[in-house]
Amino acid sequence: MYYGVEGENPGASTVDPCDINGAHFKPDIYLNKLIREKPLTELMDKENEMVRQIKALDSDMQTLVYENYNKFISATDTIRKMKNDFKKMEDEMDHLATNMSAITEFSGNISSTLQDRRQQITKLAGVHSLLKKLQFLFELPARLKKCLDMKAYSQAVRYYTKAKRVLHQYQHMPSFQGINSDCNIIIEQLSQQLRQQFKDKESSPKQLAECVDLLLQLNEPPESLCDEFLSHARQKIDEDLNVLDHQIKLQAGEITATDLERPSQAYLNTPMDILEFVDNGCNGYLSNICLVIASYKDMFLNRYQDDENLDTIALRKLFIFVTDLMEQYFNYVQRRVQLEKETGDNAILVRALDRFHRRLQAMNKLLPDTDFSRAGLEIVSKAARDRVEHYLLALKQHFTDCMTDIRQKLAAPRPAGKHDGAANLAELLTNMQSSVMDQIRSVLNNLQAFTAPDITFAMKPYFRGPFCSQDVREGLIVSFIKHICTTCNDFCECVGEKGSIPPSLLLILAKYSSDLETTSISYLVSLTEEQFLVVDKSNTTLVSEMLLWAKETAQKLLNHYVRVQGLTISQMLRKSVETRDWLNTIEPRNVRAVMKRVVEDITYIDVQVGQLYEEGVRKERSSDSSRRTHTYSQSQQQRKPPWSYSPSVDNSLISNIQKLFSEKIEIFSSVESSKVSVLTGIIKISLKTFLECVRLRTFGRYGLQQIQVDTHYLQLYLWRFVCDENLVQVLLDEIVCSTMHRCLDPIMMEQSVIDLICERG
Repeated sequence: MYYGVEGENPGASTVDPCDINGAHFKPDIYLNKLIREKPLTELMDKENEMVRQIKALDSDMQTLVYENYNKFISATDTIRKMKNDFKKMEDEMDHLATNMSAITEFSGNISSTLQDRRQQITKLAGVHSLLKKLQFLFELPARLKKCLDMKAYSQAVRYYTKAKRVLHQYQHMPSFQGINSDCNIIIEQLSQQLRQQFKDKESSPKQLAECVDLLLQLNEPPESLCDEFLSHARQKIDEDLNVLDHQIKLQAGEITATDLERPSQAYLNTPMDILEFVDNGCNGYLSNICLVIASYKDMFLNRYQDDENLDTIALRKLFIFVTDLMEQYFNYVQRRVQLEKETGDNAILVRALDRFHRRLQAMNKLLPDTDFSRAGLEIVSKAARDRVEHYLLALKQHFTDCMTDIRQKLAAPRPAGKHDGAANLAELLTNMQSSVMDQIRSVLNNLQAFTAPDITFAMKPYFRGPFCSQDVREGLIVSFIKHICTTCNDFCECVGEKGSIPPSLLLILAKYSSDLETTSISYLVSLTEEQFLVVDKSNTTLVSEMLLWAKETAQKLLNHYVRVQGLTISQMLRKSVETRDWLNTIEPRNVRAVMKRVVEDITYIDVQVGQLYEEGVRKERSSDSSRRTHTYSQSQQQRKPPWSYSPSVDNSLISNIQKLFSEKIEIFSSVESSKVSVLTGIIKISLKTFLECVRLRTFGRYGLQQIQVDTHYLQLYLWRFVCDENLVQVLLDEIVCSTMHRCLDPIMMEQSVIDLICERG
């Protein structure tokens, strides 16, 4: 077999003698064939090849022999030992055969000797056995009495059950009738003592089991025994339940720790943490329930019953008993878990829930018809959801605290006339972003304890799936993002509460919402899905939807900021117009202080917005931007004399013609996320208010000239803040034009004088 030589195939019709690997190989024929057919060179090659094969086979055989050398030696020793053992076995078998022959001969002698007396001996043995039974029956009352005095109840029951059938069978005989009546009286006393011990609160579970077993042997009704056993067990278990209730009240603050009368019970007034509470419940309450279940099954279910309905009734009673107790225990555990309000590490809580879940799985094996682990997992899931809700409240509070800190820093007084003394909005925004993001990461790290690989319930798909997708992703991250957007949107609704919300806070929140849209939301969602392995996204909020929330919130906040700041400046302009007597004013000698204040405030707003937003796109500035007011004013003045006979008609016509060729300016349009767009919106609102206030007043000559000075001053400074300087020019021209329409003596001031006053101002 080693050389690969196969056995002869019986079915083969021909045999090749030249097959070197065949069984019928003929070397002479093979050699002659090679010499005849092969040249000398091939013969030499063939010889070398065969030599190599022979050497290789010899080497392999030698290696195989070396490798199996120890086995050969061991086999030799084994064979030698077997020879010795077989020799000893042959001697022992010969000796055994000799002994069996002697035993057979001796047995034959005994049988032949006792053959005549066999029937007599059998009869005497039967009489002796009967006498022993009769003696046992006559001594039975005394024995039962003695066992009763010694409290050897199990032995008394064994004696009585052994003789009960005979006594009932022969109770019609006077002698047996007396014994039977005496035994019944003693057994009745025994039953009463067993029931008394059964009702004793100090009885151990082992004693209870023994009492029930003995009472069942005495044919007591099983149903009543079931009820009594479960009622007694309930009293013992309720004591453990009272300890759990006491701990919950301590933790909830419903009762306060006081000194107990007995120092040994001082531990009752020491609040337990959640892990100790669960251990106490598992090792005390659940252990006692398991012991009751095991004892009950041994006493009422795992024994032979004549009536099969008794097993069904007993099992139903046990199921109702255990279900009621477990519902109470679940209620206590759920109440205790809800009292966990700390936002720190969840390791202790998760370990407690894991032990709780493991123990319930063990109870399922003890009582297969129940599924307490699913109900327990509901409590675990509820606890996880409560932790998520608690963390969500903590994140909301942290976000509120961050906004409160920003408001306090913004409310800090700044040096007058120094814009750089204002709070650094970019730094406030960065601090807020990092603080909120760190808080979210900390919360996610804490919640990962619920999905640790060594936690049993974390491996259950009906817990892990909903917890990761619905609780953490939706209930925490998505809800928190929605809360941020809702809170920011609420700030835009507080129109009537003047001054309650700093405009700078609106600007920071607008930028914060914009950053949420660009980076934070995608990062938070991806981080959550990676850490918690979110697979099922069928009922989850789309990232695009959340990005839309943030985008709309940022736009709404930015629009509201523009309107608030525009309203603030508008109020100054409106009061400056309404509180002045424009008919009797003196000739203007300088720019009004309110215009300087407007320029200062807009400059300050420009600094603030520039800290958070990019510059934006501007239109190219024309070279004569500062001269447009002069050109317009001169043209109006030159046109006036020919139409002096009907100034109202001419001025109205000129105004209408000008409006036809001017672009329509939308005042309250949405602004873009850039500094020039924000400032443009504020300036449009302010100048539009200035225009509307001018339209409600009547001006004298110097009033018109003062408006000329003020608008030219605004033109000198405001063009640099807007995206299109033509917009400022158009609004200021409208203000001057409207003032001239409402002027009783419309004589314009020379442009050189206006320039001089503005330069001096």
